Amino acid sequence: MNTPLGVILAGGLATRMGGGDKGLLTIGGQSLLSHVIARLTPQVGGVALNANGDPERFAELNLPVLPDTIEGFAGPLAGVLAGLDWAAEQGADSIVTAAADTPFFPRDLVERLVAASEGQTHPLVLATTPRTGDEALKSGGGKRVNRHPTFGLWPVALRDDLREALNDGLRKVVLWTDKHDGREALFPAEPFDPFFNVNTPDDLTRAQQLLEQA
Repeated sequence: MNTPLGVILAGGLATRMGGGDKGLLTIGGQSLLSHVIARLTPQVGGVALNANGDPERFAELNLPVLPDTIEGFAGPLAGVLAGLDWAAEQGADSIVTAAADTPFFPRDLVERLVAASEGQTHPLVLATTPRTGDEALKSGGGKRVNRHPTFGLWPVALRDDLREALNDGLRKVVLWTDKHDGREALFPAEPFDPFFNVNTPDDLTRAQQLLEQA
């Protein structure tokens, strides 16, 4: 497998932040997107941004902007598909996705996702973290990890299967990954969950506080 390309998913509606682009909110004097780009770029062979609407609002980032090709708001899988189609044009075998509102994801994200895919015909791996505290107590006999479906390794070879599934109405990421025997890569959640994302104004305040630890 050649080096994956990176695709930043920025197509969310940001309803809990009052709408707009969460990735353009700032911490430490830089946008969340800038923090994400800085973490992802050294890990991949190239980076693009999945976003809808006027691409000019991202012009200063100097990245390809990939709109969803599935009509209506189809969620993160539509962004994955847009990224896979772009990667196919670049001759890549796979992409790794990262969310635009998650500035502290692991610096070895890609390395560990790729390692977890060893032996798979089509590399398909989602990032996970252990459930801790109250979450662990509530989990009962169910899964003891949190899956982070916007952080994954995705194979270009399955893009037409994904397109068909989306056109048939599929929206839940894990239903599709489980169907294709997707794997999981476990990341530590200490001293804080590296997949912490900014959904609310309080989250933005916490992200500013976490910046020094990250």
